[in-house]
Amino acid sequence: MSRVKGALSARKHRNYLLKRAKGYLNGAKNKFRLAKERLLKADSNAYKSRRLRKREFRALWIARINGALDQINSSYNYSRFMHALKVKEVELNRKSLSEMAINNIDAFKDLVNSLA
Repeated sequence: MSRVKGALSARKHRNYLLKRAKGYLNGAKNKFRLAKERLLKADSNAYKSRRLRKREFRALWIARINGALDQINSSYNYSRFMHALKVKEVELNRKSLSEMAINNIDAFKDLVNSLA
């Protein structure tokens, strides 16, 4: 059976992980085992946070739309507005509605008044 010599690939893998762990504290930046554990945890947190970011942005857009609606017409709330959009078959997503409510309030007012 032939002898397996993996020094180069192992060293490349080690250096790659240690380079990714740059800036970590308490030996995690230069001890391979600690760095590997911290990177696993960091990757896990990054995965969770990418999904959490989607939820947080949706909540932010809804809050912005609701706030703008409150300024325009206090009796008109977010759920009624979204229902009116659905009934009139207006296909604007929450992100674009939120941007419109902040940057182009006149167009947003026109949209709200056209639905009411």
